[in-house]
Amino acid sequence: MPEQHRVPANRPTLEVVAARAGVSRATASRVVNGGDGVRSHLVDRVRKAVRELGYVPNPAARTLVTRRTGAVAVIIAEPEVRIFSDPFFSRQVRGISKELTEQDNQLVLLLVEDRGDYDRIERYLAGGHVDGALAFSLHTDDPLPEITRRIGMPTVYGGRPGWTAGAGDLGVVYVDADNRGGAREAVRHLLTQGRRHIAHIAGPLDQTSAADRLDGYRDVLRDADPALTAEGDFTSAGGARAMRQLLDRRPALDAVFAANDLMATGALAVLREHGRSVPGDVALVGFDDTESVAEAADPPLTTVRQDVEGMGRLMARLLLDTLHRAGVAPGPPRPVITPTVLVRRASA
Repeated sequence: MPEQHRVPANRPTLEVVAARAGVSRATASRVVNGGDGVRSHLVDRVRKAVRELGYVPNPAARTLVTRRTGAVAVIIAEPEVRIFSDPFFSRQVRGISKELTEQDNQLVLLLVEDRGDYDRIERYLAGGHVDGALAFSLHTDDPLPEITRRIGMPTVYGGRPGWTAGAGDLGVVYVDADNRGGAREAVRHLLTQGRRHIAHIAGPLDQTSAADRLDGYRDVLRDADPALTAEGDFTSAGGARAMRQLLDRRPALDAVFAANDLMATGALAVLREHGRSVPGDVALVGFDDTESVAEAADPPLTTVRQDVEGMGRLMARLLLDTLHRAGVAPGPPRPVITPTVLVRRASA
């Protein structure tokens, strides 16, 4: 036997565990690899033997018994350059990673650079490499929901789905923030500051988070001038472009609600270029409360906080709960909408 395949002499085998516990090898295997159907007193004896001997289960054997890999795919439907430049994504992945690690699961990160990557992702998901998927930042024409349905992959989404037939689609589980309510609170705050010409820099409107924040803006300003809305792309550069458009159209604007903090910082730079003081001439509110962005801005941003890391943890928890209850519970967990809160700083 080649050296790399030889079991170390001091490493206990499953047979040794079974002998110490006084059970069959099959029973010991089911206990250590997470199988069902073993009486509780035998489970206790096997676990005691495992602790005493320092036995480490074989991952391949565990997969055969449980039909699980202990791995979860995290799919971000954005190009790599955006993912590594926007701290939103690192916060969400951090939350997911913490929850998976605590429950002894591995994270496999899959990125979508262009539409051609979906063939690769479908092959990977269908190949049995992961037990389920967590997906976020999807756009309304994204093929991923159909892919996961077709191959039967348990999936939890980050963000309200915009690709389902309707809100009653109980097969879709997702975690989202109260984007519409948070936007309403931001605009109401600007009104209380005496602002009357309030512009909105929207995110890409093929994403439900951006559409919901625009709807929240319109809920409060039902007769808002359409020229006071410009679409960005959730990047600082996109916020700057949108701010230039707004100033060209409506130079007298006195407030801006940007659909995320990065776009707010881009708007802030353009306002400064045009000699507009913040908040003196123009009040500015963002969305996300990304600390490295909002607190570092000059002046620091008033913004709507969503618990991005907590949402990541909740996505992972819902998926693992779905996997653990497969074949037992009557249906999947329900979608969750998490609250938002306005964080007041110097920009408005």
